Amino acid sequence: MNHINNLADMSQCVLELVGSDGYVPMDMRDMTAVLTLEVEQYDLFAEAVETLKRAGEITETKRGRIIKVEGSDRVNGKYRATTRGFGFVTPDSHDGKTQPDIYIPRERSLGAMNGDRVQVKRAASHGDSPEGEVVLIIERAISEVVGTFRELHERVKLPKKTKKKFPRPTEQVRYIVKPDDAKLTFRVKIPPSMRNNAKDGEKVLVGITKYPQPPLPGKLSGESEALGKVLRVFGERDSKSANYQSILYANGVRTHFPDEVSAEARKIAECEILPDGRLDLRDKLIFTIDGADAKDFDDAISLERDGDGYLLGVHIADVSHYVKPGSALDNEAFERGTSIYFTDKVVPMLPEELSNGVCSLNRDTDKYTLSALIRLDADAEIREVTLHEAIISSKLRGVYSEVNDVIDRREESEYWEKYSFLFPDTLPMMVELYEKFKQKSDARGALELETVEAGFVLDADGMPVDIVRRERGVAEKLIEQFMLCANRAVAEWLNSLGMPCVYRTHEEPSSEKVQAFAMFSHNLGLNITPLRRRKLLPSAYCEVYDEAREKGLDSILTVVMLRSLMKAKYTVSPAPHFGLGCELYCHFTSPIRRYPDLAVHRIVRAVLHGDINVDALTDFADRAAVKSSENELRAMNAERDIEDLYKVLFMSDKVGKVFDGIVSSVTSFGMFVELENTCEGLVPIASMDGYFEYNQQNLTLSCGKVVYQLGDRVRVKLVGCDLVTRKIDFKLI
Repeated sequence: MNHINNLADMSQCVLELVGSDGYVPMDMRDMTAVLTLEVEQYDLFAEAVETLKRAGEITETKRGRIIKVEGSDRVNGKYRATTRGFGFVTPDSHDGKTQPDIYIPRERSLGAMNGDRVQVKRAASHGDSPEGEVVLIIERAISEVVGTFRELHERVKLPKKTKKKFPRPTEQVRYIVKPDDAKLTFRVKIPPSMRNNAKDGEKVLVGITKYPQPPLPGKLSGESEALGKVLRVFGERDSKSANYQSILYANGVRTHFPDEVSAEARKIAECEILPDGRLDLRDKLIFTIDGADAKDFDDAISLERDGDGYLLGVHIADVSHYVKPGSALDNEAFERGTSIYFTDKVVPMLPEELSNGVCSLNRDTDKYTLSALIRLDADAEIREVTLHEAIISSKLRGVYSEVNDVIDRREESEYWEKYSFLFPDTLPMMVELYEKFKQKSDARGALELETVEAGFVLDADGMPVDIVRRERGVAEKLIEQFMLCANRAVAEWLNSLGMPCVYRTHEEPSSEKVQAFAMFSHNLGLNITPLRRRKLLPSAYCEVYDEAREKGLDSILTVVMLRSLMKAKYTVSPAPHFGLGCELYCHFTSPIRRYPDLAVHRIVRAVLHGDINVDALTDFADRAAVKSSENELRAMNAERDIEDLYKVLFMSDKVGKVFDGIVSSVTSFGMFVELENTCEGLVPIASMDGYFEYNQQNLTLSCGKVVYQLGDRVRVKLVGCDLVTRKIDFKLI
């Protein structure tokens, strides 16, 4: 063992020993003997053991024996704090097996904060709820927090002997920051030299220089303090600008492109677009349909008769032609993962020179595409798909609302002149194919829940003056079905070639979630026989939902149904998409705004060019899948937070007014009510007349004969709006 002279090798050696078959727990002295270490290696060995302990890889028993954490009375996992001080640890899964969350009392949290990676020592369980104690904080999740800067003037009591000299109590000034996140139950003390000119009441970003100490035994109340410094001042706590900026920061939204990336984008934008051996489709009737406010157009469509079937063309901006692996553009896109769509702006994945420029399929402009030509039979079944590097020129910039009006009213539409060249053949044929796709989707049992989106009307200052409900028409659903077809076709094509892919997968719900959903549906008087079948299909959910819709209970059921489903994610392993009823599915159609689509394009191009390194492509697809899933969640959180901010801004001048709404969620602490304008607020249980009991199984609040459940229509008064927490409070009328 004399050759071991660095920490990494020594640590690996220790891990191999404690993880070996037949290893009997031993102390450090015995381990040095087994490893035949020289005396001069003992310090390095001791350092390796301590390093592995801090990393949560090994632990020490009461008798000083060294063992692996896995298989001991300790477990590593992620700590989730609550606003009431206690928390839960979700243990790491091993071999795909998950363990129940472990309850952590406040006094046994060791000062762990929300998101920290910790090691827990198991304690006695109470019923089905395991309990434990945090014994090690492996890795801190939070190094910076956003909060409100406060200047505290505190009176200092002097000793009695000095009162004659100083008859008046003196005053000291302390600076603290209270984190906005209610799960961070500590405050940050700021030394005067570290305040960065922050003023009382301003929202700031703080870097933590010393973490709060664990609570003392028996002391369960009061706030612990961290130490920190102000890194950035956002502005007044209750201003739109300060809250907007802090949301972007808290969600890790990158709003500016590095100079290197911008320079690379400008250079690419100057490239001339030539046929260059591509499939030339510029004479074909190809066009885009998007929202009225869309600025980047990454998908165009075409459709022709093919005997008694169809030839569907889905033409996608060839972003992979411009964004090369390992380039500054590619690295930045990988980190961003997706464009993020806010109320008043878009934070693009790619610089505007690409997203709105050279890659965007603008009308009457030559553009490079990766085109999927899909042959379908008369029943809209996929018979063949071919993929081509192509060049197109879009003939029309279609708008959803206009196309819907033309489909409904034909010559009577005010937009007829713009779209008349699509009649009597192209657009009616597209609607015909869409209806066949829809029938097949329904036959597969694909879930299609109509959720309502909020659209904000802003004034010249960017403040919301109205909220409208966005409805989807035939045009939106037509494009959606055409894109679904292309995504399925490309996933199946790559899989048939034995090539890797970034799949979009959606697991079927767990038996526990299905059982909870079935129980709730049964209590509503719905037939749950479809949910009891041996093989669970999405059509089972559809059957229950259809019955609920017939009985006017669909608004009640939708919320619970969505909660019972798993979250879709990106994976390199081929697996079904439960919600769509597809065996294989990927994202291919939006490479301007989603990195997984760009990754799929890169793999398709490798196949088309015969430049195939399966191992390298698989590794790339795996990294892209993991990172894209993380980025998708981050973007969704940021979009939701900004939308909630605008809803609070819109409602803030309406305090005291009365509204009609629907109970959208029921909890142990109250019920949420959604208004017609999609704004949602809480009616706290403490504000309700009477003693209300929460029924978790039926999701109801009841007091005698008075029962509130999902979908109930109620009248509420707006009593408060908090811009910082983005919460709205109601009181029942």
